Order: sequence, then C-alpha cells, then structure tokens
Amino acid sequence: MRIKILVIDDEESVCEILKYNLEKEGYEVDCAYSAEEALTMDLAIYSLFIVDIMMDRLSGFDFAKRVKNEAATENTPIIFCSALSDEDDMVMGLNMGSDDYITKPFVIGVVLARVRAVLRRSQAAQQIEYNKSIGSYEPDITFKTLRIDRNGKACYLKGEPVGLTRTEFDILLFFLTHRNRIYSREEIIRQVWSGDVVVTNRTIDTNITRLRKKLGEYGANIVTRLGFGYGFKETT
Repeated sequence: MRIKILVIDDEESVCEILKYNLEKEGYEVDCAYSAEEALTMDLAIYSLFIVDIMMDRLSGFDFAKRVKNEAATENTPIIFCSALSDEDDMVMGLNMGSDDYITKPFVIGVVLARVRAVLRRSQAAQQIEYNKSIGSYEPDITFKTLRIDRNGKACYLKGEPVGLTRTEFDILLFFLTHRNRIYSREEIIRQVWSGDVVVTNRTIDTNITRLRKKLGEYGANIVTRLGFGYGFKETT
C-alpha cells in the first residue's frame, strides 16, 4: 500500500506542483484547498500533512492544533510550507508539534528530501512502539514503489509480487538496508552467503544481473563500479 500524503494549500498551483512531484516519487497524494475542506476528510488515512499557514478562515496553525488534539491523528507528522520566513513563525510552527518547516518559494528537491526524512523518522518511531508490543516484528523496507516484506520474505513492485530466489532476496535486502555505498564482492559474500558456502565472482554477477531484470525501472539503481563492486544508489 502506497504512503498517502495530504497537501493543504489555498494556492492551486502549489498543490499541483507538490502533487505531481510527490506522485513521481511513488506517494499517493490528495489536495485540500483550505483547512476547512481538509477537516471534512478522513484524516486518519494519511501518513503526512503538508500544510500552508496563511489561509483564509482557518490557518495552518489552526489545522495543526485540531489534528494534534485528535487521537487518530495526534502522531501524524506535519510539515509547514509557508511564505512566512520569520524565525518566530518557524519556531512557533515547530513548537506546535510540526516535524519540519519549509519556506516558499521552495526548491522541489529539498521538499522531497524533507518528506523522505520526516517519513523515515515517523515510521521508525511507530515501529519502535509496535516492537515493544509484539517483540520481534521487522518493519518493511521501501524505496519509492519497491517494498520488501521482511516478515513474509516477499518483494513487491508497485504492489505486485516480484518472484525472487532466496539469494536474490537476500542481496536486495542487503542493498536496500545499506544504500549509497559500493561493496566489494567479498563484502557481499560475507553478508549474503553462509561461511561454509564457496561462492565465485561469477555467481554474484549472475544473481545481480537477474535481480536487475526483475526490478524493472529500479534495476538501474543497482550500480556497478568496475574494480570495486556493487551497490544500491538512491539516484542514478
């Protein structure tokens, strides 16, 4: 299931820009053009609110106060996105429980990076609480529309299962939990194969070739550095 984000801004152009770029990242995005409209929606289904502050009747601050006082949404992260750039406004927003504050005009790459960071923190906090209650549950690992279910030992691409062998699954899991670094074949062997198995470089190369084909558009994120090894890069 894709992460749902609600953008609340009375500027339609801002909503369109954020919706377009967030959906390219694999999120499901809805827009509300006022805080009043947003409050009529089922807010409990969203994992993040991106909220303008200066709106007609109810401000973004008013919206934040209301959702933080509701049990179903009190832990949903909020990013304020506003033309108010004064330090006092930023401090007020953060003190009200927002998780980040972005000033307009914004750079979309910065917004996407902030969204990823806030969602990672939120998911990690939720997982800690969940782990306390059930013990050994392991959270899913995701990259855009690619998801690894560590408990069910399954991989999904855009919600559809990807048929991976045990070795391919273990390689992908290692790469997704150790991103943006190149690993030598020897390091990959130590992480993926048990110590009593003899593995050749050709075995690694073949498994990675097959894995790339099965991952479709994300196969390009598994990069090769000649003379060094392989790794998973978030940007290609």
